[in-house]
This record gives sequence, structure tokens and C-alpha cells, in this order.
Amino acid sequence: MLHKRFGRTELQMPVFSCGGMRYQFKWQDLPLSEIPADKQENLEATIRRAVEVGINHIETARGYGSSEMQLGRILPKFPREKLIVQTKVGPVADAKEFRQKFEKSLAYLQLDYVDLLGLHGINDAESLDYSIRPGGCLEVAQQLQAEGKVRFIGFSTHGATDLIVQAINTNQFDYVNLHWYYINQWNWAAIEAAKRHDMGVFIISPSNKGGLLYQPPQKLVELCAPLSPMVFNNLFCLSHQEVHTLSIGAAKPQDFDEHLKTLELLDQASEILPPILARLEAEAIAILGADWVKTWENNLPTWDETPGQVNIRVILWLFNLAIAYDMVDYSKMRYNLLGNGGYWFPGNKADQLDQLDLRPCLVHSPHADKIPQMLAKAHQMLAGAEVKRLSQS
Repeated sequence: MLHKRFGRTELQMPVFSCGGMRYQFKWQDLPLSEIPADKQENLEATIRRAVEVGINHIETARGYGSSEMQLGRILPKFPREKLIVQTKVGPVADAKEFRQKFEKSLAYLQLDYVDLLGLHGINDAESLDYSIRPGGCLEVAQQLQAEGKVRFIGFSTHGATDLIVQAINTNQFDYVNLHWYYINQWNWAAIEAAKRHDMGVFIISPSNKGGLLYQPPQKLVELCAPLSPMVFNNLFCLSHQEVHTLSIGAAKPQDFDEHLKTLELLDQASEILPPILARLEAEAIAILGADWVKTWENNLPTWDETPGQVNIRVILWLFNLAIAYDMVDYSKMRYNLLGNGGYWFPGNKADQLDQLDLRPCLVHSPHADKIPQMLAKAHQMLAGAEVKRLSQS
């Protein structure tokens, strides 16, 4: 396994991490006795396989239901100093409640300390305020650090890039968990800010949120050849030295196998990636047109500046992916979260266009005349049943 220095933590972090939100039994706490034996055996086999291949960073969260409780039955069986354990607790108005939730996490994990504690979901101004205000959750995390229960403190986010940069620039965090991968590079400015502050950078869900790459469309398979789309995306991310580790949300032991093919290619990334990147760009241009591909994002309003809070940027992005790369399943899954994802995936679908006048907010866009019809086409293609976040299911 290849390792990278995880910023100022000085931890030697494996380039793949074992994320803990897909192998657990339930999204809610429940008595240990109610966890079926086969579900626990699968989790334990997954952890053993991770450690066997050198993935010793185990990442979970208080919000991942039975994940911590189930991990508590396997993690203490390993030499503690060989593991890097991360859990995450959401920032709340009452910092005492934040501490209580962390203490529950630690008890479920059956550990004396965690290496990494993340404030889970600094996604908007309110959650940032809960975190960094005097007497807030960050101060509690620092107290836990002083007590030896936490080694390093970071945060995870699905928020807007400007908000992430604002949190990073407090210089109060050692690492950040964020989204960034080939199909969505919007957070690069945040990664650059993290580098300036010597923070660890952990990429959230590059294979799932990065395109449902466990079951990619055939067109994407052909465009990424000779690599699988998953290995291409891994290689793309890890070829940037600012990125330290990618989360593998393994549901079973075999889910590591395809990812591990990336390791032998890392030294050749500068030769392997350019022709694939060129093919992907050329296909997008062939389907969508060069002018649209290069300028569609220019001067778009944010969702909260748009009538009806329509998330124009996200909708057009998903439509582009569906049209250019046949990523229809992914685009449908993400599109139907709009209006139902809270601050984890904000804004609304384009289902009320006949009641909205978007012209004033699009006045600076070079594509103002065509965007309303593009939004209508996107809704027609992508609309379906509302989708809930996994933790709501």
C-alpha cells in the first residue's frame, strides 16, 4: 500500500481509506443482539480484508447508524497503534450535546481514543457557526484532544466551496473531508487552501458520488479504456499531490479489489491519463458543443439567488453528464435528491419553470436564452421518484 503524509497530522495515511457507511446493518442505533450474525461477519471480513491489503484507516461517524457499534466488535482485536480510526460528529447548537454524542461514539467503538475526529457536515453558515463560535463544538473537540480522547481534529463538508475555504482559513482544523473527483472539480480552490494550511485532504465517496462507478455505463467504460472508470477516477485524484486519501465505501471484502489495481499505475499517471482525459473532453464537445462545454458555468446564479431556489448549476451539470457520457442513472439519483437533501444537497429541481421568471438572474450568463429550455429538458429526462439521502433511508 502507498502512503502519503496526511498534512500536519504527520500521520502516514494509506491512499485508500475504508469508509464505514455501506457495510453497517442499520442507519439507526439498535441493540447489539439485533444485528444478524451474517451482517456482522461481513463487516468483520471487510475490515480484515482492508487491513490485510494495508488500508488501516477506518472511517465512520455517529450518523452512520450501527456502524460504530459493529466496528467496536472488531477494531479492539487489532493492535491499536496499527490503526488510524476516524469518527465524525455533527456540529449542533448545544456543545454539551456534541460531547455526549462523541462519548457515545467512543463507547460504541470500544476504544480509548480516536486518531481523527471530524465535525460532520459543516455545510452552511449555521453549522460553521455552531463549530467555531466561542464555546462551540470545536472548543469541545479541543477539550477532548487535551484529555487524550482525540489526536487530531478536522471537518467533513458537502457545502459550497466558499464556505469550505472560510472554514479552512480559520486554521483551526488539521484535515478536511470533501468532494472532488473527475466529474466534479468545483472544490479545487478548497484543496489549494488546505494545502496552504498543511491540512490532510480526504476525498469523500469518489466511486459512488463520483459517478456510480461500481456500475458504470458502457459509454464511460469505452471512454476510459484501457482503465475501468473507477481506476481512472482514482488515478486522476491521486495524481494530484494535494490529495492524500480516497474513501472506499466498501460493502463487502471484494469491493477493494478493483481499487487496488490503481496502485501499480501511479508512477505512470502522467502517461496514462492524458489520452483518456482528451477523449472525455472531445466526446463532451462533440455532443454538447465547444462553446457550451467551456462556458456553461459562467455567471450562473447560486441556488439561493434563483427564483424558486432552482439549483441551475447542479441541474445543468447533471444534464451534461447524462447527455455526454450516458450517466443517466447517476444523474437521476442526484437530481431527485434536490428538494429533499437539506443542506447536504441544497436547492430545488426544475419542476416549476412555468411559474418562474429566470431572466433577471441569468442576465450575465452567455447562455441566458437557452438555459431555461435546457433545464426543462433536464427535468423531463431526469425526474422520477424523490430520492432520500442514505442516512434518511
